[in-house]
Amino acid sequence: MNSRRRFLAEAGCGAGMLAAASMLQADEQSAFHTAPRARRVIWLFMHGGPSHVDLFDPKPVLTKYAGQPLPESFGNVMTRRNVAKNPLMAPIRRFRPHGNSGLPVSDFLPNIARHADDLCVIRSLHGDSVNHPQSVYQMNTGSILMGNPSVGSWVAYGLGTENKDMPAFVVLPDPGGGLKGGPPAWGSGYLPATYQGVTMRPGTTPILNLRPQASISATRQRADLDLINKLNQQHLAARDGDDQLAARIRAYELAFRMQSAAPELVDISGESKATLEAYGINGRSTEEFGRRCLLARRMVENGVRFVQLYSGDTGGWDAHSDVESNHSKLCLKTDQPIAALLQDLKQRGLMDDTLVIWSGEFGRMPMSEQGTGRDHNPWGFCGWLAGAGISGGRAWGATDDIGLRAAEDRVSVNDFHATILHLLGVDHEKLTWFHNGLDKRLTGPDESQVVHGIIG
Repeated sequence: MNSRRRFLAEAGCGAGMLAAASMLQADEQSAFHTAPRARRVIWLFMHGGPSHVDLFDPKPVLTKYAGQPLPESFGNVMTRRNVAKNPLMAPIRRFRPHGNSGLPVSDFLPNIARHADDLCVIRSLHGDSVNHPQSVYQMNTGSILMGNPSVGSWVAYGLGTENKDMPAFVVLPDPGGGLKGGPPAWGSGYLPATYQGVTMRPGTTPILNLRPQASISATRQRADLDLINKLNQQHLAARDGDDQLAARIRAYELAFRMQSAAPELVDISGESKATLEAYGINGRSTEEFGRRCLLARRMVENGVRFVQLYSGDTGGWDAHSDVESNHSKLCLKTDQPIAALLQDLKQRGLMDDTLVIWSGEFGRMPMSEQGTGRDHNPWGFCGWLAGAGISGGRAWGATDDIGLRAAEDRVSVNDFHATILHLLGVDHEKLTWFHNGLDKRLTGPDESQVVHGIIG
């Protein structure tokens, strides 16, 4: 295994220097390949596959031909289904134009719709798997296979944190649990463990087992940690700077600093009544997700580089049997808090350099399933970006007439990731890690393109 010392020596001015710059707390600008539009990211991940044709991708043809079989011209992509029993299904709710731009948004999302002029809806995303775990991995890591570093881990590796007392990458999972694919979705893969997402939750214990026993004073703990660190450094020096050991040493130090920083960060008692109400923290349906959206704002405001926030437990947005019931519940939970987050970022001057992402792992079919549901659709679906130089009030790309496949200005998941890194000032082709004889990268070995057309 290559040591960090040897790796950095061999990497020259490549991505190794990006990590070295952040770790050594050098001037931040030296970590960027180009001038960044975004300094931080909040990714709102709608787990389970929200229906693009019911939320952000209006298809009048679906309304016109609702109840009829999938036309032969579109091909039978549902090889396990009898398409005659799965006719086209009209959008569940009405789409209306919003903002000065007239961007159409479904009535499922009236609060997000008021921010239509800030959104760039990418209608031509496409992936490679019809299954949840593989698609969750692909959207998070660029590959359908488990064991690759997540986007947040790559960003943490490349740019580090802006707050030495907090991790660069924080994950706020849905309290219902059950993410299909599990924690590898925010894991560091073959990158050092120090770059994996740190899961946090509201309350006085944001991270389990973080606080020391009450009988141990801070002075005593600091002395113990100093001794451990001294012994670890001797052990590390004798092993040519072993990377895994170095990561563990840094984790000990970060955990000590977080004991005071993390509880304060998740304590929202000092927020105004108006702010709490805006996020829906006083509402039965919106309280939980609203609290996590507010925590995401507090984290990026305090130097956390990348925050990923999940909506949807084991089933999540996976509306196989009843889109109306499923999406009504989840849109009610998330719509007001997300709109409040966008507004709060604006009011605090954070929107200009914070990238907000909304997506699921795939979309849903234009055909019905079980009468009122929709099956998985990785061949064409939506996500949106806002802030950080994004040209809002518009849609980019298009699916075909019924919303089945990405058809115009297609954006692969790797293109999506390349664009995120570009907005952060990082060239996706230069952000690499040497693994198993190859320079690995988030966007994979195939050619990927930054979608420059969505950037203002």
